[in-house]
Amino acid sequence: MSDARMPTDIWIQAHLARLSSKGVPVVVLKRGDKNSGIIIVKINRIETGVDIFMQERDLSGNFIWQPALDGRRVQDPEAESFIERQAKYDPDIWIVEIEDREDHSLLEILEM
Repeated sequence: MSDARMPTDIWIQAHLARLSSKGVPVVVLKRGDKNSGIIIVKINRIETGVDIFMQERDLSGNFIWQPALDGRRVQDPEAESFIERQAKYDPDIWIVEIEDREDHSLLEILEM
């Protein structure tokens, strides 16, 4: 996220619209706090597993994307278990699932 002050729901709406217009399947699995909820992106690679990224703040307060689960690609049940734990810990979290059969990087997907 380039503007840390942008409300989360607006950021998500913009990316949903852009990805959907490019034919990329994307869905919001859980809505969090509309102004400041942190985002988990679940990238479902279909045949090869799931990558999960979490939005965090760096030392300067800027948003960055960190791979979850030590950056490992996991099967869906492990991904869902991780996401459930995070949602219990932070009820304001947003969860977005993107389907990507082409194995793009997260930044490539978000810039599509």
